[in-house]
Amino acid sequence: MTPDYFEFYDLPETFRPDEAALKRRYYALSREYHPDFHATESTERQQEILQLATLNTNAYRTLSDADQRMAYILSRHGLLEEGKQELPPDFLMEVMELNEQLMELEFEPDSAVAERVESEVNALTDTLEAGIEPVLAGYDMLPQDARPRALEQVRTYYLKKRYLLRIRESLAKFATRS
Repeated sequence: MTPDYFEFYDLPETFRPDEAALKRRYYALSREYHPDFHATESTERQQEILQLATLNTNAYRTLSDADQRMAYILSRHGLLEEGKQELPPDFLMEVMELNEQLMELEFEPDSAVAERVESEVNALTDTLEAGIEPVLAGYDMLPQDARPRALEQVRTYYLKKRYLLRIRESLAKFATRS
């Protein structure tokens, strides 16, 4: 099981942590668990300190990056397991035309089409961001019984965002060809 990084840092589970508090906690624990300060300890204690130092580094890397933090929270709640990553059919229909245009770009590079697809992806991304922001910002203030619904919304957002990122990556490949 993945360690609880929020508990390790004594912070509430949130999509919008206090960045300064997170950094302060990381540096404080980095000093506390630095192996050089425990060189005279027993081998077992040195190994424990090394594990805590590694946990601290992994916790900070995960929680300080918005995308990694989101994936971490969703994973902790079992929402990124295999078979639970379906995208809503309405979204798939919405991006089907973009995918068709991408396939056409593969055979016939056209900068105007690439720009149009990029513009549509940007518009979809902006709409997604605006829709999820209140959920992300208010998640930690929700009562426990309301959190599962919010997490489902975040999961859908996360999967859509990743899908749009793959479209952007494909566009970048086509841009280098034209």
